Amino acid sequence: MRKIRISKKAVLITAVAAAALTAFSLWQNNDITVSNYEYKSDKINKTLDGYKIVQISDLHNKMFGKEQNRLLAEIKALSPHIIVITGDIVDCRRTDIKPALDLVTGAVKIAPVYYVSGNHEELLSLSDKESLIDGIKQAGAKVLINRALFIEHGGESFYILGVKDGSETDDLKHLLYTLDTPHALKILLAHKPQYMESYSENGIDLVFSGHAHGGQARLPFIGGLIAPEQGLFPEYSAGEYVLGDTAMIVSRGLGNSIIPIRVFNRPDIVVVKLKSVE
Repeated sequence: MRKIRISKKAVLITAVAAAALTAFSLWQNNDITVSNYEYKSDKINKTLDGYKIVQISDLHNKMFGKEQNRLLAEIKALSPHIIVITGDIVDCRRTDIKPALDLVTGAVKIAPVYYVSGNHEELLSLSDKESLIDGIKQAGAKVLINRALFIEHGGESFYILGVKDGSETDDLKHLLYTLDTPHALKILLAHKPQYMESYSENGIDLVFSGHAHGGQARLPFIGGLIAPEQGLFPEYSAGEYVLGDTAMIVSRGLGNSIIPIRVFNRPDIVVVKLKSVE
């Protein structure tokens, strides 16, 4: 049998390529980016002009330094007025609530924190889910699971609402019926972006969402490749979308779940600045 000889040059090229691919993968999965957006509305006056909201989504147990210190330093540098967390900060396939609680515990020292669940939280065991939610509350964050709060700032106010994953339509309608000032600015935290039509039909002004992981891999001129429940080339994978009078911001998220790598899709912190149209 003829032996196949592999040259030293071929071995070297293969090793260099493997090292480069590993370095690229590590960079893509760990180097945090910041995505900046502006939201303009005639419901925003000069008092709220410049109000900054930082969004965190889809952590999936990932750690960014000891006790999330690298991630928290990035958030603090953005000087947010509030921080919103839009679900899947744990991963039900390998449950570990410490990374999530490290994030929340540090984040509340920066700004008020508002949290809504994702599908992974809803799939936790009852004991794990109670431990997570209790820990979030004890840290000082507000849990908005089918709940609305009236937020005041400089004499002006707006609503921030949250709907539990899996109840984005009917429960949202019921929640809106409870609002005393229905014409005020309404900001919704909802984990899944594919219900954009419902959010628009219900008169939500601004939605923060996640779940799609940026399409996992992002291709030039195409966008995200695949997303849960949306399949190939998802309609809502990352960025800003507008339907009627509703704007939705979809975070690319910070961690991974089933697919362990990201391609041209680094971990994402979202910043939205409210702007007056005047």
